[in-house]
Amino acid sequence: MKIVCSKNFLLNSISTVQKAVTGKTTLPILDGILISGKDNQVSLTATDLDMGIETKMSSDVEVVEEGSVVINSRLFGEIIRKLPDITITIESDNTYNTIITCGKSKFNVVGQDPKDYPELPVINENAMYKIPQDLLKNMIRQTIFATAQDETRPILTGVLFEVKDGVLSMVALDAYRLALRKSNVDLSSNISVVIPGKTLNEVGKILDSSNEEVEITFTPNHILFKVENTRVISRLLEGEFINYRQIIPDEYKLRVKANSKMLLDSIERASLLAKEGKTNLIKMNITNNNMIITSNSQFGNVHEEVPIVLEGNELQIAFNSKYFIDALKIIDEEEVYLEFSSSVSPCLVKTIGSEDYVYLILPVRLIAS
Repeated sequence: MKIVCSKNFLLNSISTVQKAVTGKTTLPILDGILISGKDNQVSLTATDLDMGIETKMSSDVEVVEEGSVVINSRLFGEIIRKLPDITITIESDNTYNTIITCGKSKFNVVGQDPKDYPELPVINENAMYKIPQDLLKNMIRQTIFATAQDETRPILTGVLFEVKDGVLSMVALDAYRLALRKSNVDLSSNISVVIPGKTLNEVGKILDSSNEEVEITFTPNHILFKVENTRVISRLLEGEFINYRQIIPDEYKLRVKANSKMLLDSIERASLLAKEGKTNLIKMNITNNNMIITSNSQFGNVHEEVPIVLEGNELQIAFNSKYFIDALKIIDEEEVYLEFSSSVSPCLVKTIGSEDYVYLILPVRLIAS
């Protein structure tokens, strides 16, 4: 194999596929990137067997001799990153010894046999969904943080991707909170799958904030995201996702309207002492026109006041500050509603004028003094 390409295109491609290299494998070949040159196109592929990423370069590239080789991902990325911003030549022989040349620099790297590299699953791309990249990127950002990190319940480490009657819903939840993001989409067929959180996290990094479309294809066991010259293939999580609709309360007894940023800033300041106390606990005292947020630890205490509009009776309730901060950080609207039923019932965080975003957080039960 012998290919010639620009540094920037190659480095961007390496950065894209490296997202699938975990470095936690017992198969040394999976620490590598498969580089292939064919039909005057260069493709880079990486996989950890659960997720695979392939990206192709067809501009600023020349395939002098077709072929392929596997090179250690970390080493390959570091070499290319340090080379000057000029044309790079990569050449490998029959023993997969690989020479990387750029200007006056020359690296001789030990490669591996591409036949030992696992092939990505074959996906029939005839039936696909198309969604604007900026919409999907936002929906991932507004749900992914609520996935479970504990793998004792693997299904909760993923995000439910559900299309029903032209509405796309993405749902993530753990034992303490739930994030639901909905949007009307131009999709006729219904589907319900659970996508690993790791996959969506990496897809979110690849997507840009344009209205160009990402193509999505499903099989019974896999999902394919296609963004321009890049394909991300991932296994789907097996099992039944929790019926999230049963968790979200239909009614509330009091509702608070507050400025999103003001509320976020106050909770973040209160959390400074809450974190020192190693509990992240903040208390909210909701009165007629004020929300008083307090926290204390062995280092001191803090008192914050946020002006609110209250519908209903007063309430005292406590939360893990991190969960509130996570929710408020990804809300783009100026004001939010907080809906409560009691001091031991979930709080719903909603955007005003839209049901497209709902965040549920369980309170911390306070011991009566």
